[in-house]
Amino acid sequence: MSLLQKLFGGKTTPPVNDPDAENQYGRQLTETEISGGEHRQFVGGMWEEIGLQQFEFMKKMGLMPGHRLIDIGCGCLRAGVHLVPYLDSRNYYGIDINASLLEAGRRELSKNPANAAKQPDLRATDQFDLAQFGAQFDFALAASVFTHLYANKIGRCLVQVKKNLAPGGKFYATFFLAPGPLHLEPISWEPGGIVTHFDRDPFHCSLVEMETLGRFAGLSMEYLGNWAHPRHQKMLCFTAA
Repeated sequence: MSLLQKLFGGKTTPPVNDPDAENQYGRQLTETEISGGEHRQFVGGMWEEIGLQQFEFMKKMGLMPGHRLIDIGCGCLRAGVHLVPYLDSRNYYGIDINASLLEAGRRELSKNPANAAKQPDLRATDQFDLAQFGAQFDFALAASVFTHLYANKIGRCLVQVKKNLAPGGKFYATFFLAPGPLHLEPISWEPGGIVTHFDRDPFHCSLVEMETLGRFAGLSMEYLGNWAHPRHQKMLCFTAA
């Protein structure tokens, strides 16, 4: 199998009813589950630690309150609960495939009454449709998103981000790093006990594979590497080529 076949071989996200899929993203959480806070575990747990880490990282990369940010795969707003109060009104946007997680995120935000004035814009989409917002973004973030996507879905995401980045905008994305392209053997990550795969969720990918996808989408890629993620995900930065 060639690199191009892997990148655009027609693969799709595993069906939500696939018992072998690592995560069941399409399952809508019930009212009882959301009220009980189960959405925090549904997105992988470590709610406070990882959410705050993402927030502090984005500030370190230059995010200011006046910037417009799109949180791709925002889920129930693990990072959003920190980003929304920090950003100026109407500057936080989020998309996710799961509408029930967005509802859970809205409830998390409602715990701080001051968030009402921030008017975050949260929408469900499975096509990374950023044009629907009618905005250009200074920053984009996809944390723990590429780790669960086949390469053709990553390609779609990159193309949509490229179309909607403001001049000078930056897109930060995390992934599990494979030692080389077409790395077929599973990789075990400790601590954490996560095992990643070439062609099954959760995925690992090499730098050359990620750079190739970015280049096809019209983006340049910089490998930032370690950002102290507790589950060993590495960081990439994409900018308009």
